[in-house]
Amino acid sequence: MELGRFSVSLSVKDIAKSKAFYEALGFKAHPECGSVQDKWLILEHGTTIIGLFEGMFESNILTFNPTDARIIEAHLVKNGVEMQTSTQGKTGPAHCVLQDPDGNTIMFDQF
Repeated sequence: MELGRFSVSLSVKDIAKSKAFYEALGFKAHPECGSVQDKWLILEHGTTIIGLFEGMFESNILTFNPTDARIIEAHLVKNGVEMQTSTQGKTGPAHCVLQDPDGNTIMFDQF
């Protein structure tokens, strides 16, 4: 099962301060993925990806970008994993959300 690219989506209090902090660590903002004005953006450093989101969700999220979130969801449900949010429709972009046994949020986001 291919999980896709992995990133951490961070819920931040001040996106400008967080952006400056991660840029000091060598991250660069992806030019086509959000902005400080939009209150979300994607930063990359090599193969490491961090999403910064101000006011969009309460906790941090482990995010995977598979080619087919529906297949992953079907596999997880078949193995007894409960979904918090299920994929919608049969084609096109989709996402599903679940929690691990310790309450960490995991999202499979297909776009």
